[in-house]
Amino acid sequence: MTDILDLGPQTRLVARIAEGITDDRLAAATPCPEYAVRNLLGHVIGLSHAFRLAAGKEFGPTLDRDPGSGTPDISPDWRAELPEALDDLAHAWRDPSAWQGMTRAGGVDLPGEVAGLVALDELVVHGWDLARATGQEYAPDEVSLEAAKALLTPTGDEPGDGGGLFGPPVAVPDGAPLLDRVIGLSGRDPHWKGQG
Repeated sequence: MTDILDLGPQTRLVARIAEGITDDRLAAATPCPEYAVRNLLGHVIGLSHAFRLAAGKEFGPTLDRDPGSGTPDISPDWRAELPEALDDLAHAWRDPSAWQGMTRAGGVDLPGEVAGLVALDELVVHGWDLARATGQEYAPDEVSLEAAKALLTPTGDEPGDGGGLFGPPVAVPDGAPLLDRVIGLSGRDPHWKGQG
């Protein structure tokens, strides 16, 4: 079994990034071509709710929903909703039973330990997306980065084209910072820049 990882440092970092997003940046482009900042924030809220339910094995429509089935958005009270959803997510994955047995997320059945890693990876990658789109500094803790790297690194057993969780990996030099290597494995260009 995977060691139980604390999602708290990463959820707090994403909450801090979100707090630094001004209203005039909500329509800005992100490294996710189909999402503006507001859509990516909506996605983070949605995945936080879904993976909290996955941790508790609370099966239902939320865990059966394909995350790509629509464009997420934020509600008027997103500034209160997001940090609360992130706190609840971190709390749920502190329970050792969350990491055991089978659960479901995005309509896919998977081991709890894998779901926990996917949740952490989503936070690492989308935290970078939001920080890069809004011109903020971003420095995840090394434990979170190493866990994301382990999840994203191709094993050679992937079916199909080996496109990875987020898209085909972008080549990054071996000596690049760990964050750049993780972002490259996620299918993003670590040097992506938005429009001003």
